[in-house]
Amino acid sequence: MREYLFVIVVAAAVTLLLIGPVGAMASRWGAVPPTRERDVHRFPIPRLGGLSMLAGLLAALAAASALPRLGRVFELSTDARGVLLGAVVICLVGVADDVWNLDVLTKLAGQVVAAGVMVLSGVQLYWIPLPGGPLVLTPELAVGLTVLTVLVTVNAVNFVDGLDGLAAGVVGIGALAFFTYSYLLAVVENLSRMTLPALISAALAGMCLGFLPANAHPARIFMGDSGSMLIGLLLAGSAISLTGQLDPELLPQGSVLPALLPLLLPIAVIAVPFLDLLAAVWRRTRAGRSPFTPDKQHLHHRLLDLGHSHRRAVSIMWIWAGLVAFGLVVVSLVGGTVPLVAVGLGVVGVVLLTLGRPAGLFGRSGSPSS
Repeated sequence: MREYLFVIVVAAAVTLLLIGPVGAMASRWGAVPPTRERDVHRFPIPRLGGLSMLAGLLAALAAASALPRLGRVFELSTDARGVLLGAVVICLVGVADDVWNLDVLTKLAGQVVAAGVMVLSGVQLYWIPLPGGPLVLTPELAVGLTVLTVLVTVNAVNFVDGLDGLAAGVVGIGALAFFTYSYLLAVVENLSRMTLPALISAALAGMCLGFLPANAHPARIFMGDSGSMLIGLLLAGSAISLTGQLDPELLPQGSVLPALLPLLLPIAVIAVPFLDLLAAVWRRTRAGRSPFTPDKQHLHHRLLDLGHSHRRAVSIMWIWAGLVAFGLVVVSLVGGTVPLVAVGLGVVGVVLLTLGRPAGLFGRSGSPSS
C-alpha cells in the first residue's frame, strides 16, 4: 500500500507543479479560447491542462518502475507500455484540438488510433462475465469491444467537463473506487497486490488530485480535451487491463456482480454524464440539429438553473459519483442487505440534496461552510 500512496503523491505533485508552466505555454500557443454564450465562466481561461496531467502520469509510472515491488508490474507484461503509449497519443490529439479546434471526425480518428495502440500492445478485453459463466471473446470481437469501450468512456468524460473541477473530481473519485476494488480483490483472493489496474488507478487519482487546486472554481486553467480524453482513456484502460490479467474463475462466486464490476464501475461512474450525453443527442436530433451542436441544457447547466451555485453543483455531482462508485464496490465485495439498504438511503439523501438547497451544509454563497 505504501508504494501505491507514493505513486499517488508523485502524480499529484508533478501535475500541480507543472500547471503554471503549462498555462503560460497555452497562452503562447493561443490555447485560450474566448468565452461562449453557453460557458459559465466570464473570462478566457487557458486550456492544455492535460499536459501537466500527462507529466504526472509519466512521473508516477517512472517512480513505480523503480520501486522494489511495483517494479515487477512492468516485467510481467507489456500492458503498462500499451496504456502509456495510448495515453500519449490521445493527449497529443487533445493538444491539437485545444490549439486548433479539430473537427469531430479527425478527433474521433485520433481516439481510435490511441485505442488501437493499446490493443496492439495486448491491452484488450478477453472475456465478458455473464450469469452462466464468462464469455470468451473472439479476437475480432475483442478488438471491437475494446475500442468501443475506450471511445464511450473517453467521450463521456469529455462531455462532463463543463464546470470547474467537475471532470477531475468525478474521474478521481472513480479512480479511487476502482483502486479500492482492485486492491481488495487481490487481498480477498490471495493474489499479488501489485497489479497494473491498481497502479493506473492510483496514478489517475493522483493526477486528478493534483489538478484540482488550479481547476476548482474559480478555475485558473482548464484540462481541455488533452486532459479529459487522457483521463477517460486511463479510466477505461485500468478496467480493460484487469480483465486481461484476472482469471474469471477466481472472482467471488455466487453473484455475477463482482465479475461484472471491472467493466461496470467505469461506466457507472460516468453513468450520469453518459445519460446526459444520450439526452443531448436525442434533444438535438429532434430539433433537426447535429448531435454535436453545443447547447446550454446539460445536467450541470440544469443544476445551476435550479438555484445551485457553481461549487454546490460540482459538489453534488461529486457526491453522486462517490455514492455510485463506492456503493458498487461495497455491495459487490461485501454483499448482503445492509450495504444495499445503506446505498438506498444514500440515494434518497443525495436526491433531496440535488433537488433542494441545503444552506446549512453548503452555506448561502454555495461554498462549503467552515
